[in-house]
Amino acid sequence: MKFSRAFTVIELIFVIVILGILVAVALPKFAETRKQAEIAKGRADVATIRAAIANDKQSRVILGDTSYITKLSPSTASTTLFTGDGTRNLLTYGIKAGTVSGSWAITSDTVYTYNIDGSVNTFTYTSNDGKFLCTSGNECSNLAD
Repeated sequence: MKFSRAFTVIELIFVIVILGILVAVALPKFAETRKQAEIAKGRADVATIRAAIANDKQSRVILGDTSYITKLSPSTASTTLFTGDGTRNLLTYGIKAGTVSGSWAITSDTVYTYNIDGSVNTFTYTSNDGKFLCTSGNECSNLAD
């Protein structure tokens, strides 16, 4: 009697069905994980920007200037954001501007946007009081306190 060492078609179909179920369950989890990572990156960026504004203010006070930095980026055409107003540095390396999910963009001298899965969250910098606040967007509560 000869024994076959191959899988039957029904066994292969069961394996494919089980793999399909696993993929259907896992893919939404991966998408949510990506969104949470982009929120975490945004939170870290906001904290870094706010710390840089406070640090710049302290440096100015030591020099006898009590004002906040006027602009966070040199121009609206800048590809690297949050590097300062052109006369003073804010972040040494800045943050690369982009249009994809998880990236920053500049719309005016004081308005920036952070994109998360097509949800645009707007941040406004006020040079009078040095505040960098999320003013609109679905993820504002997750990005800034």
